[in-house]
Amino acid sequence: MGDLVRLTGIHKYFGGVKALQGVDFDLRAGEVHALVGENGAGKSTLMRVLGGEHVPTHGTVAIDGSEIRFASPQEAIDRGIVVIHQEMALAGDLTVAENIFMGQLPGVIRWPDLRRRARALLDSLGFDISPDALAGSLSVAHQQVVEIAKALSKNARVMVFDEPTAVLPVQDAQRLLAIIDDLRAKGVAVIYISHRLDEIMQISDRVTVLKDGASVATLDRQGLTIDRMISLMVGRALSDLFGEDVPRSPGAEVLKVQNLTRGTAVRDVSLSVRAGEIVGLGGLVGAGRTELCRLIFGADRADSGVVTMNGKAIRLRSPKDAVQAGIGLAPESRKEHGVILDTAIRINTTMARLTPLTRLGVLKGRSERQVAEDHARALRLKADSVEAPVSSLSGGNQQKVVLAKWFHAEVNLMIFDEPTRGVDVGAKSEIYALIKQFAARGGAVLVVSSEHHELFGLCDRVLVMREGALSGQILPPSYTEENLLKLAMPGVENAA
Repeated sequence: MGDLVRLTGIHKYFGGVKALQGVDFDLRAGEVHALVGENGAGKSTLMRVLGGEHVPTHGTVAIDGSEIRFASPQEAIDRGIVVIHQEMALAGDLTVAENIFMGQLPGVIRWPDLRRRARALLDSLGFDISPDALAGSLSVAHQQVVEIAKALSKNARVMVFDEPTAVLPVQDAQRLLAIIDDLRAKGVAVIYISHRLDEIMQISDRVTVLKDGASVATLDRQGLTIDRMISLMVGRALSDLFGEDVPRSPGAEVLKVQNLTRGTAVRDVSLSVRAGEIVGLGGLVGAGRTELCRLIFGADRADSGVVTMNGKAIRLRSPKDAVQAGIGLAPESRKEHGVILDTAIRINTTMARLTPLTRLGVLKGRSERQVAEDHARALRLKADSVEAPVSSLSGGNQQKVVLAKWFHAEVNLMIFDEPTRGVDVGAKSEIYALIKQFAARGGAVLVVSSEHHELFGLCDRVLVMREGALSGQILPPSYTEENLLKLAMPGVENAA
């Protein structure tokens, strides 16, 4: 089968910065070719070259064997190449039908025909979405489907998905992967970019690894392992990502939860975490893990049950009560609930504990800046200045700002809900090290993760939730995905 797309020797310079340094990449009709690498490896830049946003400094782009030089994204679209970026480009105040055919509308619009065509595209993708619904009213998963329908309306032959499942729960991510599988069967060529390496293993036919702006290898997925991919990306094995075990001696009980209940979301849950201990919380999406964390942090009110910190029962009316009791939460969605994106790193770092930085009710700016700089240095935060907005940082560095906030607040229990979601492999390793260091200093840690290898590589033991209740515990000798799923899936015997 001949190549539909071939990129040869692609270099792209931005002033003195060499974003791409001789990348080779090819794509065949009816295949899913994954593109993996750490943040900054050049994945998105390469796709912007293919999509006509960037003109390569050197190298060639060939479509159907003919060299071509796109001067704009529209020229790429005209050749059937559509890039679906992680940040979706829908107009929230327009209807689904208007978004699908945006840029293709005639001078006189026949609305019934437009709705009919939009409905046919959405139906072909297996989703019952109203063409008359406002795009801004849709869930993230449904907005993603509209983006795909928009691409299909342009007769896309090549579709690029850039981190399409980064903010989707597991069920919605699986539905999206099923759509991509169907597109492949129909002959569409797909380029798939994701930090979720389990998805890469599930959906791809071939995988190309980028590192430091260059292509390292292109491999058939058959016979490829996650460990091999990580090794090519960062030069070390999966097991090495979790680093050296920092000496820890679990001490006194820090957190004790007794019979905590909220409706059917959390049902009669009891658990404990000791000082110096890292306890995992596994289960399927919807099992109640996040809901449990929110109850412990005071973000939601429990119907019944008791939360005890350091031997003292605490009344959790709000997160403020939890923070005063020494509890910190790195939430599942850091952009919505963990940081204030448009605010300086300095402010985000210190806002959970301002009292030591004030005098007579006035904030001491120099002291605040010094604290923020000390934490940035200790956490190896990559930022121009602590005055930079958090929105300017990568996902991994945003997560470090969340950690800096709680380290400054001097909490002794940290709850991490999906601590490395949307974070590249190298940054994951740094976050794992910081979690271990916190525990080594005597902190207690509760970790929620949908990545089973993350729970097994990081945690001293793993509790599993199912349908709002704890279904069992797994200890390291029994750390297997099979044992975890037996406890997590409804209707499966608990054989772990």
